[in-house]
Formats: sequence, structure tokens, C-alpha cells
Amino acid sequence: MALDNLSELMNWRYATKKMDPAKAVAEGDVSRILDAIRMAPTSSGTQPFEVFVITNSEVRAEIRKVAWDQAQITDGSHLLVFAAWDNYTAPRIDAVVSQMEDERGGANPLLSQYYDNLKANYLPREADVNYEHAARQAYIALGFALMAAAEAQVDSTPMEGFDPAEVDKILGLKDKGLRSVILLPLGYRDTSGDWLLPMKKVRKSEEKMFQRID
Repeated sequence: MALDNLSELMNWRYATKKMDPAKAVAEGDVSRILDAIRMAPTSSGTQPFEVFVITNSEVRAEIRKVAWDQAQITDGSHLLVFAAWDNYTAPRIDAVVSQMEDERGGANPLLSQYYDNLKANYLPREADVNYEHAARQAYIALGFALMAAAEAQVDSTPMEGFDPAEVDKILGLKDKGLRSVILLPLGYRDTSGDWLLPMKKVRKSEEKMFQRID
């Protein structure tokens, strides 16, 4: 079934509760989803997170144990783990600037001033404040991943139901200066066994969701 527009994609996708372990997502589709994540906007272009793409069955089984035993983690073919920076640091921000300078043809005084001001604001803050800010950037990218998956008609299930500290241990994130934010299994729905699939998608009405201020 081809989906022709954004509205159809949004109505087709849902938080898949049961995936078919016999069906694997093609690497080409995974690459398109990852590219949507890579191209997503983030605050000041810092991209303060990394994404772990896990197909290893043993690692996914370990994560499932600390994620409320949610079967999609192992029944899907790929598990994406979004992991945010544990803090903003001068070297991390300087690396962003260096890449911009390298790819844009050299130093730019306006760019340097902008990121100097950014460091002056971010670096004195508590690490947890900076982590929460970085995590919100990961959520922006998550939204792009969900729509890219829908466009490829790949099912996905965003998950906050897990023990972040345990996932951090499994993946060795602390040593990388990262903290897990959200999980996203990718796979294909089991149309015969997913209790949520036949249910109507329920959302607030426009009147309840939006308030216009003219």
C-alpha cells in the first residue's frame, strides 16, 4: 500500500505493540531513517547526542530485561538507542565550530562570537540542566525518525519505559560521556497479534489542542 501524503503517513503509523520477528528491515530503509535523524534540527546546530544502532541479539535481549520486558526490542530487527551528552563542554562545542569552519571554507568571526556566547551561557550551568537540554534535542530527531520510518512503511515504537542507568551500563555510555534518553525499535507489525492495530487512532480535537492568538 503506497501512502501519498503526510496525513496518510501519520494515520498509518502507531506505536506498534507486536512486531514480526521473521521480518527484518532492509538496510537501505534503516539508512534513510538514520539520515533523517542526522539532518534533524538541533539547538545551535550542536547535535548533542549519538544514536546506537543495535542488531546484536544478545545486547537487545539484555536491554529488554531492563525495559519492562517489551518484546519489540527483540522482535524488531533493529533497536535505536538515543543517547544525549551528559554535559556541554568547551571541547564539544569547539568541535562543532571546527567542523563548520572546515566545511564552510574557514573561520568566521560572527560564528566564533556566537559560540563563545553559547559557551558563556551553557558551561556555568549544572550538568543535569545541560543533559536535559541535550535530551530535548534528541527528541526532535526522534520525531524525524518516526516520520522517516512511516514514509518507508517501517514500524517503530518510541519507548521511555526502561531503566536508563542499566542501559547506560550495558552500552558503556558513562565512559563516552553519554546518557540514554529513549529507545526506538524498528520492524514490521504482526497484523495477527497486535491488539492495538485495529483500534481507532484517538487525538484531541483541533479546538482542544490549539489556541489562536490573533
